[in-house]
Amino acid sequence: MSTIKIAIASGKGGTGKTMIATSLAACLDKHIPVQFLDCDVEAPNAHLFLKPEIDSLQAAVILIPEVDQDACTACGKCVEVCEFHALAQMGDQILLFPQLCHGCGSCQRVCPVSAIHETPRQIGNLRFGKARSGIRFLTGDLTISEPMPTPIIRQLKARSTDECEITILDSPPGASCAVVATIHDADFVILVTEPTPFGLHDLKQMLGVLDQTGSPGGVIINRDGIGDVRVEAYLAQTSYPVMMKIPYQAEIAVGLAKGEVFSDLFPQYQAKFINLYKNIIEILNDKEKV
Repeated sequence: MSTIKIAIASGKGGTGKTMIATSLAACLDKHIPVQFLDCDVEAPNAHLFLKPEIDSLQAAVILIPEVDQDACTACGKCVEVCEFHALAQMGDQILLFPQLCHGCGSCQRVCPVSAIHETPRQIGNLRFGKARSGIRFLTGDLTISEPMPTPIIRQLKARSTDECEITILDSPPGASCAVVATIHDADFVILVTEPTPFGLHDLKQMLGVLDQTGSPGGVIINRDGIGDVRVEAYLAQTSYPVMMKIPYQAEIAVGLAKGEVFSDLFPQYQAKFINLYKNIIEILNDKEKV
């Protein structure tokens, strides 16, 4: 069985991305096996809503070089090959700046005297558990002061399973490398926006990302009614459909502040989230026929 991966993303923070992701997971959990990945490892918060029981903790590590200075001939080839300037040469010494290292291993491969070996360096944690009636829940957290969330996102995704019918990936906000790492192999991407000038500006950025990755997608407009119609007017010129609109209501914000799942607060939306999933499946089936 192959899981269908649906990523929930947004060009800017605070649009309601996690609200949509957790609601979709909660609604589908009543019908099919669901897996949820909170890929916003710099500020994970899906656990505040789904309230998983974490039963496993693993270190998230990257492999960084360690130079044997006795064996090193200071040829400088490792410095030359490092695209991220994590290595520098001072006289006959090779210096490492570990927080710049991406763990690509190029320096080890080009060393002509095998003076470099890789050693693990912890950059955060991976957490696994169950939520609600059976959602398989995966999340991670990047250690404060560490600059690169993408290795943790990749490690989270590597530990996902194909045994669940649906995998929901709650992406970081924005259009950074971490977002691309989250959505690049998704079957479908839901972009959550708001009808404001900032919302439209950042939505355009994310639509550009989808155009580059070739991922099919659709848009959910949250806080409908607070701005204008420019978001819908822009989308009408694209191939990306508006799949749902959620009006602005103060009661939603109050409930979310208490850690409530949106679809639990407003049960009338449960059928809408099920229909959202069915629409996505129809779009993917139509794509396969082309």
